[in-house]
Amino acid sequence: MLARTRSCALVGVEAVPVHIEVDAHQGLPGLTIVGLPDQSVKEARERIRTAVTNSQFRLANLRLTINLAPADIRKEGGAYDLAMALGLLAATGQVPPERLDPLVVLGELSLDGAVRPVKGILPAALAARSAGRTVMLPSQNMAEALLAAGARLMPVRSLLEAVDLLAAPEPAVTVAPGPDSTSAPRTSLDFADVAGQAFAKRALEVAAAGGHHVLMIGPPGAGKTMLAQRLPGVLPPLSVDQALETTAIHSVSGLLENHAWISQRPFRAPHHTISAAALIGGGTVPRPGELSLAHHGVLFLDELPEFPRAAIEALREPLEEGVVRIARVRRACVFPARLQLIAAMNPCPCGWMGDTSGRCRCRSHQVERYRQRVSGPVVDRIDLHVEVQPVRMEALRRPSGERSRAVYGRVAAARERQTRRLTGTGRITNGELTAREVQRFCRLAPAAEALLREAVERLQLSARAYHKLLKIARTIADLDGSGRIQTSHVAEAVQYRALDRAPGA
Repeated sequence: MLARTRSCALVGVEAVPVHIEVDAHQGLPGLTIVGLPDQSVKEARERIRTAVTNSQFRLANLRLTINLAPADIRKEGGAYDLAMALGLLAATGQVPPERLDPLVVLGELSLDGAVRPVKGILPAALAARSAGRTVMLPSQNMAEALLAAGARLMPVRSLLEAVDLLAAPEPAVTVAPGPDSTSAPRTSLDFADVAGQAFAKRALEVAAAGGHHVLMIGPPGAGKTMLAQRLPGVLPPLSVDQALETTAIHSVSGLLENHAWISQRPFRAPHHTISAAALIGGGTVPRPGELSLAHHGVLFLDELPEFPRAAIEALREPLEEGVVRIARVRRACVFPARLQLIAAMNPCPCGWMGDTSGRCRCRSHQVERYRQRVSGPVVDRIDLHVEVQPVRMEALRRPSGERSRAVYGRVAAARERQTRRLTGTGRITNGELTAREVQRFCRLAPAAEALLREAVERLQLSARAYHKLLKIARTIADLDGSGRIQTSHVAEAVQYRALDRAPGA
């Protein structure tokens, strides 16, 4: 007897249908799984046999074959266990085969027949909703699946409960309401906690307002990490669509805590020993890296020159395009990576170059070699280069400065101006503007245009750096409430290109 059901495989951050065909016929007893299964799927044979037996069902002494189609997509993990078990029961006449037809079934089986949670439920529920099918899923994944508004859900705790639901005349189905739009509480980290650093705080305000990337250069203990950690607190809250995109990426990666949705902008800070594949994404079966996990949030790379050279160079295209493209022999994957990069580095190997104490003993060639670990093309793609100075004792003893709430108010107002101006372009912030859109939206006053021309000639800026300078100036004008870029806006933008002002220093 032949039975069919459906499940899902994760390809990148998308769920693609997997058709499960189960055939039971006379022959040498045994269970074979075909259709490009990995080792974990092959091992499901023993899990399924034991779970079926412990759930008071039986597998007759028949030749059993399970086919997972399409055969060119590699199947991995335990998410197919429940679907294969139900297919076997249908093929042996213990479950009505027609009851499996409208379902997409996901869940890993334990040996006692209990259904364990799996990753990637949110993309699977969204795909099933688009196909007009009901998802049978582990009850522990229910909170995540409820985010897929309109999806029809059938949670189960065990194989026995799944069979009972299929035998019922009208199985209980829950329709997912989707997430509410209530913004999550803001982070408790506040800019007021950072002593001094008015210039760096202003630079991060500009970065937050325009979605710009930042490289901070300064000695140890100056506050670079503290500043980066407080950036999410001045960014606008995630929209519902942005939160769902971010949650789907974390779901595929198996990183959802308590299977709840990501309602705050993510902040990712990987250690500098991370591999290029872990940072960008990849693997034999491609998985999202830290860039994609920081989608719609902040990626903080501390001690940037200490990261592997391959990892740093791999940042080039994602910073420009907002996506990561990974090509493998069998399949190519695209992962979203629309993020803000905040990087930090010391001015020299010891970190104390320029300090008045004279403790730096680094030779010029050592400093040059250290700086060259971050190539010019990567630096050119970072909008703001900010010098962070040591903090004096007077600043440490001074009362707290401006709070994040006040900064957030200015950032939100600037973002609102950008939203109105960029309506219909598909862009959200100035940092995403294309070269053509820069010419359209970054209009300068005559004096500002003269100053910009002088800066480009004197600093010998590349075309990319020229456009980034215009984007930064446009953001500063938005913070100032100005419709046209003025001289003061260009002058401030030039200050945020430290590595252009002092090449090789």
